[in-house]
Amino acid sequence: MVGFLGATYDWVKAAHVIFVIFWMAGLFMLPRYLVYHQEGLSDAADAARWVERENKLRAIILTPAMIVVWVLGVALALNAGLVDGVPGLGWLHAKLAIVLLLSGYHGWAVGYAKKLARGQAGVSNKALRMMNEIPALATALIVILVIVKPF
Repeated sequence: MVGFLGATYDWVKAAHVIFVIFWMAGLFMLPRYLVYHQEGLSDAADAARWVERENKLRAIILTPAMIVVWVLGVALALNAGLVDGVPGLGWLHAKLAIVLLLSGYHGWAVGYAKKLARGQAGVSNKALRMMNEIPALATALIVILVIVKPF
């Protein structure tokens, strides 16, 4: 596929995949951090260490990677003809919907980390552990959509 990206297409695609890996690594880590942070709320020193870890993860890996994923992903989607009415891109629409939901999950997790930093827990440890699986399920669906292109 050439499109407006021309010879840079493969490089943009490679960078997109690399930053997806970084973002997913962060999304696998942050919910686990939230579980440990919530379990350690009774120990102020332990809770403070989790706040610091979560802030570093968010500032160094999680949010920057998500931004790059979106910028490169939008470029790739436009290159594929997403807004030009190119047929056969149903899989891409579904992928973008899942990525949008995953971005919302990212926002929720960051918000919950800030809530925990204030000492306010609102979700059970069991629910946090179950929500830890959301990025894995989303990733599996996205990979299937991109590779198989079922519609």
